[in-house]
Amino acid sequence: MTHSQLEEYILSLPGAWLDYPFGEQAAVYKVGHKDIPGQKERMFALIAEGTDPVRVSLKCDPAYSIALQERHSSVSPGYHLNKKHWITIACDGQLAEREVQELVRTSYALVTKQPGAIKNNYGDGNDS
Repeated sequence: MTHSQLEEYILSLPGAWLDYPFGEQAAVYKVGHKDIPGQKERMFALIAEGTDPVRVSLKCDPAYSIALQERHSSVSPGYHLNKKHWITIACDGQLAEREVQELVRTSYALVTKQPGAIKNNYGDGNDS
């Protein structure tokens, strides 16, 4: 997947938006917003700018993370993130586009589970 294809897919999820809290080198995709009562913004995807292949970091279930890393050399522990709960994927074709999209939806679903207000407003990303 290209950066633009990945970004387009990520931003198609309900309530997803782009931010650069760590500078221009990392595109951070969030859901929720601190200005909405009872809601906190939560990041669910990061794309390292200017990398080839494109590298995306996603939240992931710890057990599934290990299984993915064992099966695919393009999947590694989350770069500069909690390595237990995040993975980084090099989009080099090892994982099919639909698999990357599924992992994006899973990451989105994991962060929208808490707090309930986010899930109530945006769902869990499985509608797309």
